[in-house]
Amino acid sequence: MQDQHTADYQKGHRKRLRERFFKAGLDGFHDYEIVEMLLTIGTPRKDVRPMARQAIDKFKTLSGVINAPIEELSEIKGIGRISIFGIKLVKAVAERYTQERFHDRDLISSPETLFKYLQQSLEYRTRECFAVIMLDAKNKVLSTEIIFEGSLTSTCVNPREVIVSILKNNAAAVMFAHNHPSGDPTPSHEDKKLTRTLIQGCQLMGITVHEHIIVGDKTYYSFAENGDIEVIKQNIARYTP
Repeated sequence: MQDQHTADYQKGHRKRLRERFFKAGLDGFHDYEIVEMLLTIGTPRKDVRPMARQAIDKFKTLSGVINAPIEELSEIKGIGRISIFGIKLVKAVAERYTQERFHDRDLISSPETLFKYLQQSLEYRTRECFAVIMLDAKNKVLSTEIIFEGSLTSTCVNPREVIVSILKNNAAAVMFAHNHPSGDPTPSHEDKKLTRTLIQGCQLMGITVHEHIIVGDKTYYSFAENGDIEVIKQNIARYTP
């Protein structure tokens, strides 16, 4: 009898959450309530409220939960891979939606637009990732690929593999991007050295490099906007016979 009462309450509770969402979107929802709704996608017949609260306690924010590694989410009692499905699904959908939304936008002339395009896929990652935005001859986006994933503070990028990936996609031009999990997008010496190496390699293959952007916490560093790309190209031309 108690089990039926609990089941009826859960059903009514979830219905109320859905109705609130249909009326006003996510306005007025606590982060744990949003996580709860996402968990119910994979576990429709289980009370997931305690797990949702624990997830927020552990990862602090909704973004923290959504971007948390599957292994760490699984450490919360009651959350398994099936429960995590809804969380990871909404993240993947958001990334795909963002990419399609900006697909025909001019990402080259606006570093801020490029930053917004990359936020969903790079900003909240806890490890450094290196991505390539492939462009056609008209500078429209062909695809975006995360080619390397590293540690908390660095990633080992193989320039040769980057070039191979670009050639496979028949890209005429590219923009590079990576994140700094620390939140500070200031380029390191290694970042500058890598940018020069990649530009040099791409030029040999007839591929234009428009940008290398570093994604930080709600901010970015644009090599193009700061004049670095042009300086590197001028220096390469100066020492090329």
